[in-house]
Amino acid sequence: MTIPSFNRSLHGWQGCFLFLLLFTAPALFAQPGSAGEKAIRKLLQSTVMINQMYVDTVNMERQVEDAITGMLSKLDPHSSYTNAKDTKKLNEPLQGNFDGIGVQFNMLEDTLVVIQPTSKGPSERAGILAGDRIISVNDTAIAGVKMSKEDIMSRLRGPKGTKVNLGVVRRGIKDVLTFTIKRDKIPVNSLDAAYMVEPGIGLVRFSNFAATTRDEVVDAIRRLQEKGMKDLIIDLQGNGGGYLNAAVDLASEFLPQGEMIVYTRGRGGVNMGEFRSTGGGLFTKGRIVVLVDEYSASASEILSGAIQDHDRGTIVGRRTFGKGLVQRPINLEDGSMIRLTIARYYTPAGRCIQKPYEKGDAKSYARDVIDRYNRGELTNADSIHFPDSLRYKTLKRGRTVYGGGGIMPDIFVPLDTARYTRLHRELSARSYVVNASLKYIDKHRKQLNKKYEDFETFRRDFTIPTEVIDDLLAEAEKKDSLKARSDEELQKTRTDVALILKGLVARDLWDMSEYFQIIYADDPVIQRALEVLRKPED
Repeated sequence: MTIPSFNRSLHGWQGCFLFLLLFTAPALFAQPGSAGEKAIRKLLQSTVMINQMYVDTVNMERQVEDAITGMLSKLDPHSSYTNAKDTKKLNEPLQGNFDGIGVQFNMLEDTLVVIQPTSKGPSERAGILAGDRIISVNDTAIAGVKMSKEDIMSRLRGPKGTKVNLGVVRRGIKDVLTFTIKRDKIPVNSLDAAYMVEPGIGLVRFSNFAATTRDEVVDAIRRLQEKGMKDLIIDLQGNGGGYLNAAVDLASEFLPQGEMIVYTRGRGGVNMGEFRSTGGGLFTKGRIVVLVDEYSASASEILSGAIQDHDRGTIVGRRTFGKGLVQRPINLEDGSMIRLTIARYYTPAGRCIQKPYEKGDAKSYARDVIDRYNRGELTNADSIHFPDSLRYKTLKRGRTVYGGGGIMPDIFVPLDTARYTRLHRELSARSYVVNASLKYIDKHRKQLNKKYEDFETFRRDFTIPTEVIDDLLAEAEKKDSLKARSDEELQKTRTDVALILKGLVARDLWDMSEYFQIIYADDPVIQRALEVLRKPED
């Protein structure tokens, strides 16, 4: 086989590489002489010509990445490409751990403040305390220099076993303290909250479906059962999904052995796989309510769809996102990755989870939730209409459920657009609320720990001081001209901000479970779930 004349000026490894690209690679992806082979040859020839002949030096790595991104953008909304750095960053929350020093922190103005060291982690072992300010990493100042949060995290993280020197300012101590910390594996937990809402009813909330999610949730359910839990609320609001296997493993904890959980169909409708419950689940008898909203997606929809189709529980909230495309990760040699859609997910009753989309129209797809709001779908159940062709029947009781993308709940709870005022939303968006909580807890942590030895006492007795909210509002008006437009807006804002601040203080003194116990106290979706579970069983 002869190399075409336009390549004869190439020599050495470049010529061999081009030969392999032009004549070997196409054979892997298309039949000889097919339109697909011709298209691949055309792409490779164009790439070589740009690299060899363009008037200016070309960053071929960037060019190739742009070409891959461009091709994928013309497919479905979820096929994607990430470079090596972004791939590592995206995988960390799902892998369940990363290498670092083990602290939860937030930025107070331009200084890193430790919220909590990870339990039994390297920072806790070294003596780092909640409220400490980390001002330097390996003799490089990170406070007062407007360093980005990402840059600070990259300095704190590093391979397991490596050491990092931290300069720490601690309230009540004049000198800067120095700590040498040996980095270690730090767990990334997906479980946000697990607590008893009321006698007999427990709640678990988790943020994604990661490698450790099933074990985390099972451990949480066991602890709640020890406290007398009979019925369970699974909070999937805002849960964007994750690993398929995590969803299947978790669904198996709630379904009898052999029940279909989800199946996939690929090109031409070919069945590519079925996933069934393995049996021996921890919670196969008690009642279940699953909370969902328009941001519950992917694995969240697999779990909620399986529970709904098998009449195992009640779905409460709003129609889910509708992300039912299966991506296969294709790892490239430089650490980058293509996530290529190869199939669609279907619920046990045969509903396709994926909502409709136009190939290459990512903009309209991204606007779907906004369009739902504008149509009134998020605020009024009467605005939701399904054709008869999208009606399905559940597998045990024969109830009517609907396809067409996402999981439509059994009980609709409208989005409360008036729950927070305009002023509250602006204060939160500009971090005034979270910064006020950080300042307060930083100044009063010792007194609070002494006064409130247990959460129940705190929940019953603690009220955020009026002057904290006064200072917050005054600062917002001075810096950003933010103020209430009426006395009614001001009063509601003060009430809601006080509740959020109380929750944030509880989070810093204890953990996220305590935060949600306060924030969810009068939440309309939670209240609707409780109404379902308070009724006698059928």
